[in-house]
Amino acid sequence: MSIVFQAEVRADLGKGASRRLRRAEQIPAILYGAGQEAVSLVLDHNKVIVAQATDAFYAEPVTLVIDGKEVQAKVVAVQRHPVKPKVVHLDFIRA
Repeated sequence: MSIVFQAEVRADLGKGASRRLRRAEQIPAILYGAGQEAVSLVLDHNKVIVAQATDAFYAEPVTLVIDGKEVQAKVVAVQRHPVKPKVVHLDFIRA
């Protein structure tokens, strides 16, 4: 089972911008590795919540569609809210 996320490049960085994204039901994320520059991303929170309930989310590479280009990446770190059932931030590494 292949997991695919539509991701947007994030231009607005920082704590305030991340909080605004979370209020809008989106998740800030970062993609790094393979000798390329790190890219800040935005993902849809509800799609991530559904996908992270499967083992494939953690075990297999996921596909990130960024500006029409598909990038294979593995989930490296998931930061969760301490009380609410929400994901706060995701780290991906290029596969």
